[in-house]
Amino acid sequence: MPRRAARYRRIVLVAAALVPPTALLVPGASGATPVLGVERAASVAAVTAVRGARPDVVVVVAPSRDAPVRMTGRLHPSLAAAGVDDARLGWVPRATYGRGPAVLVDDVPAAVGILLLDRAGWTGPVEVAGVGMAPVPDLRRTGAELVADRDAALLLVGGLSARRGPDGPLATDERAAVLDDATVNDLGDLGPAARERLGAVPAQVAFELAISAWAPLQVLLGAAPPERPDTVVHHVSAPFGATYACVSWRWT
Repeated sequence: MPRRAARYRRIVLVAAALVPPTALLVPGASGATPVLGVERAASVAAVTAVRGARPDVVVVVAPSRDAPVRMTGRLHPSLAAAGVDDARLGWVPRATYGRGPAVLVDDVPAAVGILLLDRAGWTGPVEVAGVGMAPVPDLRRTGAELVADRDAALLLVGGLSARRGPDGPLATDERAAVLDDATVNDLGDLGPAARERLGAVPAQVAFELAISAWAPLQVLLGAAPPERPDTVVHHVSAPFGATYACVSWRWT
């Protein structure tokens, strides 16, 4: 059947998940003393839920300073930028998600997403979309384009605020806990009102609170069907003063 004209493109997002961006989720990355075991298990569970929707392709949507970035082909993830020797990881990634020469993915959040997909047993096509703090309409349009004319899933890699208490990488900000709690509640709903609230979070506030998931979530809002999805909040925690949420959504 011929593809529809651009303005009538079929947009089908069958599933999505949000996982933290830290390399510590990858077995072997933290050395002899594993950390974030609960967060790792929850992240794999969220990605496994995406795999269960049987999409045609999974697009890893990760924050990127060099955005916009698109990668396809035989993606080869590396955590070298996080100071991790890839040879000591807990397993050897298949890195056979496409054809042609291997494409190095050394941006840590994107590499974490690919490695979690591999850990969850995904063997289908994978693409990477790096997004930055672009205007909301641009991010929404990116989301629609990523899922147009195919049954796609999005794996969002990003964290909520990184200013939750004295253990955080940045100074404590009293707004962080309030916004994090509200965001988690809305992610667990994703109905019309929840989407409006998520979309209304200013980019400047997200920047000040170091919410790396802000841009990926705007992409999700641009891709998501209007129906309320089946949602599972697998885990929420704030280790090291940074809030991590593991959530999955399915529209099938």
